[in-house]
Amino acid sequence: MKVAHITAGAGGMYCGSCLHDNTLVAALRRLGHDALLIPTYTPIRTDETDQTASPVFFGGINVFLQQKSFLFRHTPWFLDRWLNSPRLLRWVSKLALGTSAEKLGPLTLSMLKGLDGFQAKEVNKLARWLKEEIKPDIIHLTNALLSGVAKTLNEKVGVPVVCSLQGDDIFLEALTQRHGREARQLISANSRFIDGFLSTSTDYANFMAEYLPVPRVKIDVVIPGLDLKYHPPVPRTPSGPPVIGYFARICPEKGLHHLVNAWLQLRKTPAGAQVKLHIGGWLGESSKAYFHALKVRVQAEEAHNDFFHFDCPDMAAKVDFFQRIDVLSVPSDYREPKGLYVLEAWAHGVPVVQPAHGSFPELLSHAGEAGLLFSPGDDNALFEILFSLVNNRERLIAMGQNGRRAAESFFHADRMARETADFYQKWIPRFHGKGQTS
Repeated sequence: MKVAHITAGAGGMYCGSCLHDNTLVAALRRLGHDALLIPTYTPIRTDETDQTASPVFFGGINVFLQQKSFLFRHTPWFLDRWLNSPRLLRWVSKLALGTSAEKLGPLTLSMLKGLDGFQAKEVNKLARWLKEEIKPDIIHLTNALLSGVAKTLNEKVGVPVVCSLQGDDIFLEALTQRHGREARQLISANSRFIDGFLSTSTDYANFMAEYLPVPRVKIDVVIPGLDLKYHPPVPRTPSGPPVIGYFARICPEKGLHHLVNAWLQLRKTPAGAQVKLHIGGWLGESSKAYFHALKVRVQAEEAHNDFFHFDCPDMAAKVDFFQRIDVLSVPSDYREPKGLYVLEAWAHGVPVVQPAHGSFPELLSHAGEAGLLFSPGDDNALFEILFSLVNNRERLIAMGQNGRRAAESFFHADRMARETADFYQKWIPRFHGKGQTS
């Protein structure tokens, strides 16, 4: 089966969706499928071997210029190719990382309009390339914000188009109220040309069916998995003061402030006075004031010597991070659709403490006692669980071992790829049964 998997680059930062897509494509190839990972906007950034091997489509410079100027909607394609140079896009993306989603409303709406938007030239380029050079059996869009191309690809390439749902709402909610409402309306309309949706959790599938809306019967669920070759098992022999870890993007919606509150409360107890807090994750410009305020509070509590931040680590640094911590908690206020950091913690034998919403209850249901849940936003409940765990190292180790076993038996990339391939196989005959031709 030949799969064209179209993913969206995240402008130079590590993005959970990019990591997930990259892992999926590598696993599909191991199963014998001809899977191609096609980047859009910018090159992707991943801490695993990059699976992209095609030009960047909808290059960030081109779509921006076409949004702003009639002239660039009719420039020759050789100039577009130069502007889509990966080196140039990486350089420009560093300058644009501070751009807020709120400012991207008009561009988002234009992209969702497909051939009726300012980027119609880009839509036609992608369709022609897929039809003439790639000839896929199925096209997989990485998120619903790319759905503006679905109608054109469906008709011109003549194969089914499916779409992932894996965090689209966090961007849509950052738009202005008007732009967000119009974007959801456009996605809902575009869903007529998408044969099936694939969500990373049942909770997120149910949520997005109402939020966009799209028909719930069109949404399947495949829980993410990891390529365990990057996460080798290491015997855990804890020594010294316990270490609590946080590994996610540093921003208010991921709830680091809840963990800091619980940790500072823990340090006021005799048994928790020496507990350390290690924080790993990308810190964007828009969240620097938030993180600075947390550090000021930690300084005021004289806990700064046990508070460490590791910025945007690569794979080697990530592995080292997880091997140094005893328990992970990302007490997100956002209803997380994937929770890849939970899987990474389990792969390294680290138990987790997570809020009882989003994907977390579903993940823990497949993992045995590899973690504990608490009421979202309840800092005291988080403190009490952490207090009980740091005072019971044997239980921490046992829970971590359960997590590693769950990673090996279920949360691995080959299972994810097999289930995704089954999803593709469901739609290919249905599409051609509708009278389409490839």
